[in-house]
Amino acid sequence: MKHTLLSQHQNRPRLRAVFILFLLGCIFAADTITNFEIAFSVFYIAVILIAIGFLSMRGVAVLALICIGLTVLSLFLTRRGSFESGLFNCGISTCAIGITTYLALKIVAAQAAIYDAQAQFSRMARLTRLGELTASIAHEVNQPLAAVSTSADACRRWLDHTPPNVERARQAAERIGADAKRASDVIVRVRRLAKSGPPQQEPFDLNEATVEALSLAEHEIEINSIALRIALADDLPLVMADKIQIQQVISNLLLNAIEAMAGVPSFKRELTVSTSRDGAGTIVLAVADTGIGMKQNALDHLFEAFWTTKETGMGIGLAISRSIVESHGGRISVVSAHRMGTVVQFSLLAADHARGGPGEIGAEDAGA
Repeated sequence: MKHTLLSQHQNRPRLRAVFILFLLGCIFAADTITNFEIAFSVFYIAVILIAIGFLSMRGVAVLALICIGLTVLSLFLTRRGSFESGLFNCGISTCAIGITTYLALKIVAAQAAIYDAQAQFSRMARLTRLGELTASIAHEVNQPLAAVSTSADACRRWLDHTPPNVERARQAAERIGADAKRASDVIVRVRRLAKSGPPQQEPFDLNEATVEALSLAEHEIEINSIALRIALADDLPLVMADKIQIQQVISNLLLNAIEAMAGVPSFKRELTVSTSRDGAGTIVLAVADTGIGMKQNALDHLFEAFWTTKETGMGIGLAISRSIVESHGGRISVVSAHRMGTVVQFSLLAADHARGGPGEIGAEDAGA
């Protein structure tokens, strides 16, 4: 199956080239055999517009020159009608091809600039969230480092015994190695979240990614006296997505939930994180809080960039989260009631369905 998909992917550029050549041939033949008065060469515009979807900017420019060349060649090969009319139509077609190519390339360049700005914007939001998680990250690193120091002291004491207790010292040394790896793992996760790079879609365990995101927010949960409930479904299939981007979404939802409960008494603060599988080949992750909730007018603007209900918020977290989820073919939804808490959930396509071909992502909105 994998070999078949790879072969199909490798054959696509070849098929596209054949299709373009076929169109060029058809238009050239029709332009040549028809009268001068018929400006059939204007249909080369369609070839340019089709090619923009899969050719580079330089490739589109070269194709435009070829179309202009074929238009001029057809002018001299055509034998029917008025040559003056043919010359006039040739000029019109050449101008149309040139103008269309110029505008199309400008649009492509603008789209590329937009994509680049979105990537930079997403990274800025990710770094902003990491800044808000500084206390949790420091706590996560300090815990294993403190354990390393304790184990090192214990190892030294066991070796100072007479005779040295080598077995106990070896156990302490093993604990040092394990705790050092824990600290290293935290740094690796932070570096992955902070790095800039193109999305890397691959199958991964959503439950595992959720636990990693929770570990970075654990200290924030503790210092805010929030009761954490984790309900991760067993035997979930892998999801097909960029793990780092999805962890960015999860971290954003967790921090939003933590901040939403700041205005309620500590004994009422409860954060629930759950995963489940629906019947449409998608995996759903939900984050529910018992915060102050939101009114309907706030929900209407929730995913708009730079709109926020927080005094110090930037208003970009949920907008970027929605962009990330939808770019992976998923959906994100919010259900909230004033003073009743909020549930935010998003769905992702299971890896086995993603490999099977395109399908609809039909996760239903969460109920409160």
